[in-house]
Amino acid sequence: MIPLTLAEVASAVDGRLVAADPDARVTGTVEFDSRKVIPGGLFVAFPGEKVDGHDYAAGAVSAGAVAVLGTREVPGVPMVLVDDTLAAMGRLARTVVDRLPGLTVIGLTGSSGKTTTKDLIAQLTVRLGPTVAPPGSFNNELGHPYTALQAGPETRYLVMEKGARGVGHVRYLCDVVPPRISVVLNVGVAHLGEFGSVETIALAKGELVEALPADGLAVLNADDPLVDAMAGRTRARVVRYGEAAHADLRAVDVTLDARGRPAYTLVTPEGSAPVRLGLTGRHQVSNSLAAAAVARELGMPLAELAVALGELGLVSTRRMDVFERPDGVTVIDDSYNANPASMAVALRALAALGGTGRTVAVLGYMAELGDFEREGHQQVGRLAAELGVDRLLVVGEPAAPIHEGATAVSDWGGESVLLTDQAAAVEVLRGELRPGDVVLVKGSRYRTWEVADALREAAGGVTR
Repeated sequence: MIPLTLAEVASAVDGRLVAADPDARVTGTVEFDSRKVIPGGLFVAFPGEKVDGHDYAAGAVSAGAVAVLGTREVPGVPMVLVDDTLAAMGRLARTVVDRLPGLTVIGLTGSSGKTTTKDLIAQLTVRLGPTVAPPGSFNNELGHPYTALQAGPETRYLVMEKGARGVGHVRYLCDVVPPRISVVLNVGVAHLGEFGSVETIALAKGELVEALPADGLAVLNADDPLVDAMAGRTRARVVRYGEAAHADLRAVDVTLDARGRPAYTLVTPEGSAPVRLGLTGRHQVSNSLAAAAVARELGMPLAELAVALGELGLVSTRRMDVFERPDGVTVIDDSYNANPASMAVALRALAALGGTGRTVAVLGYMAELGDFEREGHQQVGRLAAELGVDRLLVVGEPAAPIHEGATAVSDWGGESVLLTDQAAAVEVLRGELRPGDVVLVKGSRYRTWEVADALREAAGGVTR
């Protein structure tokens, strides 16, 4: 963060100083975990019923914090008092960003692929200048300002993933950190239970391009009609990417190698270049095009861009993390989260990787689908069968419609079984897996990753 006096901090957050020197300067990081406080930092104390940050305020000051941003006084502790610490963090982040005129803020959203694409963009922008991006999916009202507050005078690019649980959420995040470049990946049925309809999801995602200034840039997926239509919702310049003929950056002649890694020809207004990705899954074509569109607009030459795309790797965990075990079994750990669209992408990747052995999908429950829950799970099961997955292990009763959807496909030659929990799935796999098999593990944060971890630990898998 840029150095600020406590008087400046208090002014930024509409707070008041208690037992604090207004001329004292915050020169370190802003932290809400007292264990991460460093000398010169600012500790943010969030109130809570079970864990209250104010109980750690004195310890944070002992560790070197200049003051504590909180909602109540703590005896002997220099405080910046506010009514709402989360809102105060947002206001502080906006103050910092506004004081960094050399900073380009890149915001992205979508129903799936946000975190992976955020990581890809950051891997490209760091080649152009110092870059700050959040770890994992830290994309909410806390993660957004926390990440922005890591930017300093040397930072040139701030890459921000924007999540939403309803209309207005993306708009709020844009108020906290206004984007100069906005990237919209797709509109799907993730969180349909919270939004109510796909149209409402599109309305919420489009808030990202509405927030752009006239001299900003909207990067839109030409292959998604709902995203493509967002061009009419922004005053900024629009660049489209995809495989559609009208895209400004296109991928043509897409192929997959034996390990499911895509190659394509990147076509741009400046010419074309071959690209060979090191990432697994055909969906990475679209993700990499989005990242390429941003890097191109920031000045990366085509030849350098094509090379850089080929050197992109995984950053955040449990997202299409493919590893091979010494016993010849290949595992796709995509267990971080799931929705029908990301399930479809993962299943297609599994089918593409299938070789001499069997394809096995271990699938768990998909959350936040509302009235679409049953149908969404059934669709995933049907797709698994239609893709010819050999063995389907459905974990947990809430995911049972996946099993129903698969077994309803009459000409499917595979087999599905409904299991009670992750331990049961691990036990089945231990008894059945053999060299050449490819296993996909995916679900919505309901401990599905325990299956992937057991597969990795059992044979010391190495990520590739």
